[in-house]
Parts: sequence; C-alpha cells; structure tokens
Amino acid sequence: MPAAPLVRWAAVTAALASVALPVCVAGSSAGRPAEEERPAFFVRPLGHQSHGDAEGRYAPLSMLVAPSVGVLSNTTAAEGVPPALAGGARYVERSHVLRLLSGRWRYLPAGRTASVVVAPEDPTARLQIAESRAWLAAGRVPGSSTTRRAAAERALLAMRALLRPNGAMAAGWSPGWMYSWPRDSSFASAAFAHTGHDAEAYRILRYSAATQREDGTWEARTELDGSGPPDSRRWQLDANGWVPWATWQWYRTAPPATRLARLTALYPMIRKAADRATASLGADGLPPASPDYWEVTTTTTNIGTAAPLLAGLNAATDLAGELDRPQDAARWSGAAGRLSAGISRRFAPLGYQRTVDGQHGRDSAVAFMAPPFNTAPADLPRALDSTYRALLLPNGGLTPGNDPTAPWGANAWTPSTSFFALAWAATGNAAKAGPVLDWVLAKRNPLGELPEKVDRAGRPSSVAPLAWTGSIVVLTLVALDGGALTAPPLRP
Repeated sequence: MPAAPLVRWAAVTAALASVALPVCVAGSSAGRPAEEERPAFFVRPLGHQSHGDAEGRYAPLSMLVAPSVGVLSNTTAAEGVPPALAGGARYVERSHVLRLLSGRWRYLPAGRTASVVVAPEDPTARLQIAESRAWLAAGRVPGSSTTRRAAAERALLAMRALLRPNGAMAAGWSPGWMYSWPRDSSFASAAFAHTGHDAEAYRILRYSAATQREDGTWEARTELDGSGPPDSRRWQLDANGWVPWATWQWYRTAPPATRLARLTALYPMIRKAADRATASLGADGLPPASPDYWEVTTTTTNIGTAAPLLAGLNAATDLAGELDRPQDAARWSGAAGRLSAGISRRFAPLGYQRTVDGQHGRDSAVAFMAPPFNTAPADLPRALDSTYRALLLPNGGLTPGNDPTAPWGANAWTPSTSFFALAWAATGNAAKAGPVLDWVLAKRNPLGELPEKVDRAGRPSSVAPLAWTGSIVVLTLVALDGGALTAPPLRP
C-alpha cells in the first residue's frame, strides 16, 4: 500500500511524547503505527519488560497512514474506506454499499477485489444489499431499542466483513490491524455463536486449530492467510484460555445434531491448549509472567493472563465431559482449582489489580473475572466499581489501566470500556451496564462503525471498525436481552 501523507498532528504529538514506536511503512508487514495509528493494545510502557516488540523498520513521522473508518466487503474480499472517501457518505441500511455524498453508490462486487462506483439503485448492488440483509435475518440481532439494534447490525456486518473465508479474523482493515489475533478472534466467534451465525463461529475455531503451534500455544497474531506471524512479537499465553472458552460458548449454542461431531474435530486443539495451560502453573497455582492484551510482558503474573486461563481450563473441563474424557476432565479441573485458589490468594486482596506485586495499578482485565468468562467471586462487584472509577477519563470512557509508567494518554479505549458493560450485563446489573454501553455506541463514527479509541475531545479515533469492540458490544446486547451468557462452571 503506498504511503500516505501525514494526516493527524495529534498522532505525531503523542508519538513524540512517548517512547519510540514503529510506524506503518509501505511494504513493511512488520511496521506498526504510532500512538493514534498503532495496532490494538500495542504499547511499550516504561518499567515493563517486553520482548519481540522492537523488530521491523522505523519510518519518518511523515509516513504515517490514516486508518480506515469503514469497510466494504463482498464476504470474500474487503476494502477499507479511507477518511477522505467517508466525508458525507453513509452505508445503505444494513449493507456494505456506501452511498456517497454525490448520491452515487460505491461497493465491492462479488468476485472483485476493488470497489466500483455505480448509479444509485444499481441492480447488482441491490443484490448485495439483499444478501447482507438476508444474512442478518438468518441470525438474531440483539438490542432493545432502535439505536442498539442498528449498532448491533452494523457491528455484525463489520465482523462478517473482517472474517476471511479461511476463518482468519482481521482485527481491522488497515495496515497494522490486518492480522488475526487469537484473542480478538475468540470474542468474535462467541459473538457470532450467540447471534445464530454458527458457520462463522465454527470457521474461526477451525482457523485457531489450524494455526495452533505444536506446543499448544499460539502466536500473538498471524498473517490472514495463516502462513504465520508477521514479526517476532512474543506469543501470549492468554490465548490458551480464550480459545477453549470460545469453543465452549460455540458448543452451547451450536445445532445439537452436529455439534458433538464438530467438537470432536476441535478436541485435539483443546487438549493441547489445556495441557499447556496446566503445565504453566507454578507452585502458587498461577501462570508465569506473560504478555497479555496490553501486548507487553510484566515482571510478575498479570490478571489479564490468569483470568482467561481460568476460563479456558473450566471450559476445557466441561467439554471433556461432553466427550466422555474423564481423565482429561479431572486433570484440567484440578488445574482450574489450583489457579482459582491462586487468584483468590494473590489477586483478590489487591482488588484484582494488574499484577500480583501490586506495582502496576488497576487494569480493565478485572472484568475477565466476571461472566461470561468466569463465575464472579463474591468480592468482584466492589473491584469492578473501584476499578471503573480509577480508569474513568474526563471524556467518559476508560483507559486500559492506570499504571503510571504506561503512556496511554487521554484516549479512551472502546474495548476496555466495553468490558465493564459486558461484565455488568452478564451479572444482571443492567442499570450499570446500560449507560456504559450507550456511551460506547454514541462514539460510533459517522458511518456507524465502532472505533478503537475515543480522543480527549470525545471524538472517534484510530481504526474503525474494530472487530474486538464489535464483538464485546454484541455480547453485551445479548446479555441485556436476557440471553444465556454464562461462564464455564468451576468444577469441584
């Protein structure tokens, strides 16, 4: 992709104010955008140990590329909508056809990889619109109001656009985000599953199985063709929890006639993931320090790894029971028990802060201790409340954490903010979940897409749509509608 001129002085200022970060360069798959342009949750906070995050080329700030603010799709190919094209444009309702300011339509025809501009009401474009609407109608669109349903429709269509035919789930459709993260993919699989899109949910899980490493772990992210990682960014142990958890969520919603056979096909992946998670636990019941969704390594165990692993071990235990594998179930149940006890002993007294040493502040990953990930401990409501207050920014959204050495700046992150809406919705606290969710929905950009970030002035920022945020929003709406968004049980 040719390099674009600098379009955001805010990004330049933020990049200069923090540590050096790689930026996106034309022809560089290892390049990463700076501050406003960088991939989801990639930073290098001072005071943390990070590995594999300094590779790749560096470029002048003038080489920054503006992230996409929308996406066109024909379900097999996608094309980002740049800010320059989006001005005054709107999607035709419930579709990926863009109505331009001129009144003409822009869309990505079937079998093509580049969009075309056609007259309004073009019959071929109309066929694509009808197909998108039929896909939505074949599932369930959650939301108790017109605004919430419209947001869910757009989020589902965005997730479908970012999903590749092979099951790879792009985080977003801009350089730096056009990779598949196991974590983001797992959330998307669960969201598809709970809205009746079984084929898409299972396709993601099959991709996870195909890209699992021999040792049972996953790369931090992979190229969308499944060929491997784009750089030497360090793998992240939390994937060993997210993928089994997503498989459990899919299984609970899958058509009964075929789900057992399809689970059997996925089971080797589950076994390797759960056995690796089990082997990682130390004498204190906790996993080692590992990169989490911040994509940096802490010096001691972090809640962003421990909580997903607990969800994954509980999920694997239950799935083993479904396939009558009692030895596997017993092994993983015992590991889950040790991990749960370790979290209670080390994290709970700190209010489930970021690390067990208590040196890195609050973390929005406290929400991973709530459903639909884990059965909420008795002390979790207080921890959720105190963490939310600690991370709340003047613009109304949340920063991922308040570690004083982490240069998050004044941007709110929509995934971190949405974590709390989901946690409160899944624990039956609609009064708290609703306002947080509505804040996130109010920050959709003019195309209706959910952005990665919201700047200090309250404007949508960075890439849009972001698959992770869309998935969390959809799951939150499912929970608020009374959907059965439960956590894998903790077996005795």
